[in-house]
Amino acid sequence: QDSGRGEPKTLWGSSDPRPPAAGPGQPSPQQRTETLGFYESDRGRKKKRSLSDLSLLRFISAELTRGYFLEHNEAKYTERRERVYTCMRIPKELEKLMFFGIFLCLDAFLYIFTLLPLRVFLAMFRFITLPCYGLRDRRLLQPAQVCDILKGVILVICYFMMHYVDYSMMYHLIRGQSVIKLYIIYNMLEVADRLFSSFGQDILDALYWTATEPKERKRAHIGVIPHFLMAVMYVFLHAILIMVQATTLNVAFNSHNKSLLTIMMSNNFVEIKGSVFKKFEKNNLFQMSNSDIKERFTNYVLLLIVCLRNMEQFSWNPDHFWVLFPDVCMVVASEIAVDIVKHAFITKFNDITADVYSEYRASLAFDLVSSRQKNAYTDYSDSVSRRMGFIPLPLAVLLIRVITSSIKVQGVLAYICVVLFYCGLISFKVLNSIVLLGKSCQYVKEAKMEEKLFNPILTATPGKPAGKQQSVFKSTQGRSTDENGSPSVTSQPVHQKENTPSLLITSNSDQFLTTPDGEEKDITQDSSELKHRSSKKDLLEIDRFTICGNRID
Repeated sequence: QDSGRGEPKTLWGSSDPRPPAAGPGQPSPQQRTETLGFYESDRGRKKKRSLSDLSLLRFISAELTRGYFLEHNEAKYTERRERVYTCMRIPKELEKLMFFGIFLCLDAFLYIFTLLPLRVFLAMFRFITLPCYGLRDRRLLQPAQVCDILKGVILVICYFMMHYVDYSMMYHLIRGQSVIKLYIIYNMLEVADRLFSSFGQDILDALYWTATEPKERKRAHIGVIPHFLMAVMYVFLHAILIMVQATTLNVAFNSHNKSLLTIMMSNNFVEIKGSVFKKFEKNNLFQMSNSDIKERFTNYVLLLIVCLRNMEQFSWNPDHFWVLFPDVCMVVASEIAVDIVKHAFITKFNDITADVYSEYRASLAFDLVSSRQKNAYTDYSDSVSRRMGFIPLPLAVLLIRVITSSIKVQGVLAYICVVLFYCGLISFKVLNSIVLLGKSCQYVKEAKMEEKLFNPILTATPGKPAGKQQSVFKSTQGRSTDENGSPSVTSQPVHQKENTPSLLITSNSDQFLTTPDGEEKDITQDSSELKHRSSKKDLLEIDRFTICGNRID
């Protein structure tokens, strides 16, 4: 209706009910009505046809015949394929690292039984015959000889102290406990072993440095005797700890239903849960790999001790060894499977390539080659201890104690066999060292780390601050050359004069142990960096004890 008059209006805007007349060239209202009706009927027919097309059969046909193209997201699928290939390469690369690392630990372990007694004998002979030759040097013994004598004395004292520990009583005491209690005890022993290893090498290093530190310096220590007593107590307690571990494993082997052995092996798979879903960088993975190498070698020695004790109880019957053999293989296989699964998923979740294990192997090889240099700052067994957390002294004390109590030597023929066995052990140690040294030189060349090997970094001693500008030795310093001019890695260290500046020549593998935290950023990096090296820290600067306090997010 109109707002003014209130009269109704039609659709064409007037009050006249008749439709307006059609103009020239325009359709009449009747024609317009027919046209609108046609379009409405046509639209209805199309709607009915589209509804009839969405039938169940047509939907199923569309689902069965529709396609897609993976090349539209080529980068994503290529990355997923590379991850699969990386997981397939992990077992091979990891076992190559483990194989090399286990033989490094074996070399350091055999050193305690073979070369260390001979070195101690030579050092004592020099000390006894020193008055015959006169005092040509202010030192009675070289620092390496002092360390060897300390190691030998600690080994002998702890061996005699272990005689007061009754293995049989410990075995029956542990066997009387329940299965769950033994499982908890074994987990606690593993944690205690890691804590002992992390602190034990510091105790031994403190003893070696206190005994060989130049005497004209200001005294900043409590004395050699307190450090020596601390080292003896540490080695003795750590040996007892490993003995309890071996006894618990022996109880698990001798249990009737093998339930304890199954529970102890399942503990390895719990390790996957605690490590796989954490964030890892390359340096953290390097520390974990070293820990796995040490753990696997220690387990092999524990299995050897278990077999020796069981064979002794059965009068060395060979048939009983084949009874133990399946359980031994089961423990070893579970350890290998857990390591492979753990490293495979860690590299997958953190986008780490399998080539990183070659870098880790090159870093371990660098430690071995640098310990053979003229300017070596530590013994090789000590560098392995720092890198992997493997301390051979407690394990050697326990193994000697078990062997001497299990094998009885009586008669001349038995002593001849012992001498021949010792000569064979020395031959195996020398052969193993030669092969490892050759392989290590090959790995160092493949990683292009020769410049770091022959250009060590100078850092000040812990008592004196170092300047910001670090000086680097030229190629003529810090190494000896033979007649052909090639650098030597087997020559003996030369004692420096007392009036020279008190500087320690350290390699990159031990920078964290000698460089203050505030000056790490000032150390000049060599131009030959590894291909996949982390931007924060060099792999050669990482050892087990400097990284164990870092939190992994």
